[in-house]
Amino acid sequence: MDDVVRIMIVEDDEDFIFLMKKMLEKEPKIHLAATCSRKEDAVHLAMSVKPKIVLMDLNLGGSNSDGIAVSREIRLLTDAKVLILTAFDSPEMVLKAAKEAFASGYVFKSQPKLLVETILALAEGYTAQEYLIASAALSCLSEAEMGVFQIMMGKNLKLQSSPKTIANQKTKILRKLGLDNQKELLHIFGLFKKNP
Repeated sequence: MDDVVRIMIVEDDEDFIFLMKKMLEKEPKIHLAATCSRKEDAVHLAMSVKPKIVLMDLNLGGSNSDGIAVSREIRLLTDAKVLILTAFDSPEMVLKAAKEAFASGYVFKSQPKLLVETILALAEGYTAQEYLIASAALSCLSEAEMGVFQIMMGKNLKLQSSPKTIANQKTKILRKLGLDNQKELLHIFGLFKKNP
């Protein structure tokens, strides 16, 4: 089952889970490893079943912030990519939520036919949508901070700033992105390390 993509669904609408199961069970390259309807259980379940991709309801528990918070935690604590599922029809609003959640992509619930294609594309590597979301997350950084970000990602750059200034900028970068340390930065933004 090496070429089969293990996924997990986090969704509080049991009818939608049922529909997703029916659709996904027809796909030989996708294995539904688990479903979860409670935000309190999602992170622990993701850590135990180790899916490659987690399909996350953005409006989990009736609140956007719950889906975002759970997605962030799953991204920080596992190797899974998060694909946001949303009923919202505003691409700007969804992109904002996706960047806050460190999501790898999003699919509107009104477009279920795109789901399988998006899952398989994410499993293969990095997608254009993933770069768009990560770039949007990094848009809060200044030009100088972007140079330091590239150094933090392992790029060999020579900056004119003093070591103290660079250290201060590293702290600012982590704070702006809501991360605790460089290890989290490398984990979340690894696509920039692999494809500079």
